[in-house]
Amino acid sequence: MAGKEELMPDAEPKISVVMPIYNTNPGHLRESVSSILGQTFTDFEFLILNDSPDNTELDAIISSFRDSRIRYVRNEYNMGISAARNKLLDMARGEYVAVMDHDDISLPERFAKEVAYLDSHPDVGVCSCWADIFPGGGELHHPEESIEIKKHLMEWCVLLHPAAMIRREVLEQHHLRYEAEYSPSEDHRLWLRMMEFSAFYNIPETLFHYRMHSENTTSHQRQQMTKATEMLQCWARIKYPEWYAAYRRDGREALHIKLFKVIPLLKIVRTYKRTSIFLFNRIPLLNYREGGGHG
Repeated sequence: MAGKEELMPDAEPKISVVMPIYNTNPGHLRESVSSILGQTFTDFEFLILNDSPDNTELDAIISSFRDSRIRYVRNEYNMGISAARNKLLDMARGEYVAVMDHDDISLPERFAKEVAYLDSHPDVGVCSCWADIFPGGGELHHPEESIEIKKHLMEWCVLLHPAAMIRREVLEQHHLRYEAEYSPSEDHRLWLRMMEFSAFYNIPETLFHYRMHSENTTSHQRQQMTKATEMLQCWARIKYPEWYAAYRRDGREALHIKLFKVIPLLKIVRTYKRTSIFLFNRIPLLNYREGGGHG
């Protein structure tokens, strides 16, 4: 882009941005790619892997972005999301790996703020951030500090994966990769495996727009995600009994939904085995325990 110094192809980048694409909506893909190329922090390589090899329309879209930081690869056959993510990790050369999904939007300061935090906190292996949900106006305000994140990982994936930046050294040193048997919750599995080696952090600022639509993973594979999450919860309770006990004692997560992105409409609070919904952030609307029953 004009006025920005681009990374030379033979230089070692600070960040490797990894983005698998699969039969992506063309408009969404253009927005996602543009949001990465528009980052204020420019020292990165942008690795894009097309896991839908027969979709030549995606080839044309990526080739329309004339930016030397893009490295585009098309698979000869569909590998699946976990294998595609691992292939991108194997290609990465950066100190940090910035995850990006093909239909979301990274705000311009995302990379700059995540890099700054990781540079100044060498014990932190993953840095993510808060996000807006669009369309709809919801907000994802996950816990900020590592202790609270690790508690909540016993039940929920509270590090937003497509907004995350990972210290690649942690992955390499401990031979960590995505595991297909836990898809589409392979990100939650990775965080659970990383938590014994690394601290986590969520920047308490909206630096990401998470697109919710009928074809994204959260909507399209809800049943598979529920099954994978239940498997991970069982594994985590055995692996980390102290963290699970801490979560049962004081774990709490909130989702805020705003009307027109301004007026507080709903607050959804999840604690151990209980969900409470408040109208206008304070009027109790619904209160129920997991598995049924109101309280």
